[in-house]
Amino acid sequence: MKWNLRLVAAQRGIWKATDLQRRFAEHGLVISAGKMSGLWSKTPASLKLDDLDIICRVLGCEVGDLLEPEVPVVPAQRQPDVVCETTAGVAE
Repeated sequence: MKWNLRLVAAQRGIWKATDLQRRFAEHGLVISAGKMSGLWSKTPASLKLDDLDIICRVLGCEVGDLLEPEVPVVPAQRQPDVVCETTAGVAE
């Protein structure tokens, strides 16, 4: 999944993690500076649904705006080398 917190926040004029952290606190979601930095800069490994609900409420967005499915990149499988055998010059 792709985590779009920074993009969604920027679309709403929020450019700093500390500004968003303050808004979360105003809605009852108190997050440490370390956890906020993680939410802001990388995809969280886990997130409480209640916290996600507050994040969406603060940003005025849907869960699908924050979490976007990513198509996994699968390397193309290499085709096996084909060995051609000829019968030229072979007596039958």
